Amino acid sequence: MLDRILSNELNFNCGAMQDLPAARDRAEVFLMKIFRHLLLGTALVAAINNGLIAETEHTDIKAEITKRHDEAVKRLQDWIAQVSIAAEDRGYPEGADYMAKLARDAGFQQATVINTDGKPGVFATLDAGAPKTVGLYFMYDVKHFDPSEWSSPPTEARIVDKPPLGKVMIGRGAVNQKGPEAAFLAALHAIRGAGKKMPVNLVMVAEGEEEIGSPHIKQLAHRPEVRDALSKCVGVFMPFAAQDLDGIVTVNLGSKGVIELELVSSGEKWGRGPAKDIHSSLKAMVDSPAWHLVKALNTLVPEDGNVIMVDNYPKPLPLSAEEKAMIEKVSKTRSEALAKKQFSVQH
Repeated sequence: MLDRILSNELNFNCGAMQDLPAARDRAEVFLMKIFRHLLLGTALVAAINNGLIAETEHTDIKAEITKRHDEAVKRLQDWIAQVSIAAEDRGYPEGADYMAKLARDAGFQQATVINTDGKPGVFATLDAGAPKTVGLYFMYDVKHFDPSEWSSPPTEARIVDKPPLGKVMIGRGAVNQKGPEAAFLAALHAIRGAGKKMPVNLVMVAEGEEEIGSPHIKQLAHRPEVRDALSKCVGVFMPFAAQDLDGIVTVNLGSKGVIELELVSSGEKWGRGPAKDIHSSLKAMVDSPAWHLVKALNTLVPEDGNVIMVDNYPKPLPLSAEEKAMIEKVSKTRSEALAKKQFSVQH
């Protein structure tokens, strides 16, 4: 039984990390319990219904998950082999076509490849006749890689023994982000195979440029038919699951965004500092753009760095009573000591 999926992807910018002896020093290793007790589909239902699904429920769907285990693993392996890397202009438009096929195979009634000024995206809908609709964010592109840095070929998605973890899959995208997405699709296959219907309708938007900053996601999401479908959604879900070394499984129900930018402090443009590089010892006579940049950065956040202080920046919504209860429950379930070990922190 394949209990976990592992990816030793370098420069991974989100997700849990393990400091495993067998991994490269810079490798960010993330373990996911995906196919043995796959609860992504039912976890989505739980999120919509504001409750957790009991372990004893949906036995027919879980039986389908076990029955379809091998095909689910093979589906992910085949997807990992279909590489799409925007930075290298590799795997397009094949990656988008493959993403659309995966969606149709999973039960989406329509899946359309939509061209942008960059790489194409995919828009798909699954109408279950449900009163609520949930949006899905998928990405089918992956980061570039150097095969020499991998313990096995990153596009082959080999299943190998990884003591003390057992059998794992190693491949580019096994974590970020094809593994979680393949798990979600596997859940849809299992639900349909059990003769059940989704309790919510689904609207999927999949892009092929996430790893280069999503420069054309707006063109995709703002297409009239896409925007109209998304406007009916109660929220957007991005498949993501994690397993700690002690076996505890968590499913993320939300995530933060990120903005990348470059700030330049120029004495030449400012008119008060040097117009060229000069020695730092001259700071006593010449104003230093570098120190002004440090001061500017210090205005962005308070002492603890947890609040954005930019004028008119949207304030985070307060936690609801339900969210506080969820946090309290997970804090009792997950091991703080293990979390410290995973993140290499002492306090």
